[in-house]
Amino acid sequence: MPKAFTPKVVTANALLEGDVIYLAADDRWVRSLEEAEVLTDEAVAQVRLLAAQARSAEAVGVYLADVAPTDAGPEPTHFREAFRAKGPSNYAHGKQETA
Repeated sequence: MPKAFTPKVVTANALLEGDVIYLAADDRWVRSLEEAEVLTDEAVAQVRLLAAQARSAEAVGVYLADVAPTDAGPEPTHFREAFRAKGPSNYAHGKQETA
């Protein structure tokens, strides 16, 4: 029996800066998980993923990441995605500086 589809976001790394980015509903790449489009339909998620993968001049390593929808926006359900959302861990800078 196939595993049930869970909510997801499209995520990648920005080609030039290397930052973690997420695809918003208006097709912009955003750097905040809270702004990412939450995909709850598997077919729509696959279409959005393929469209994002075609934007190779903007993003690399595009994939779907599991999230849990909340009133404050999507929350990561796996530690890897929580880690990526916070930014580099070697010292406080970037996203960690403002958190």
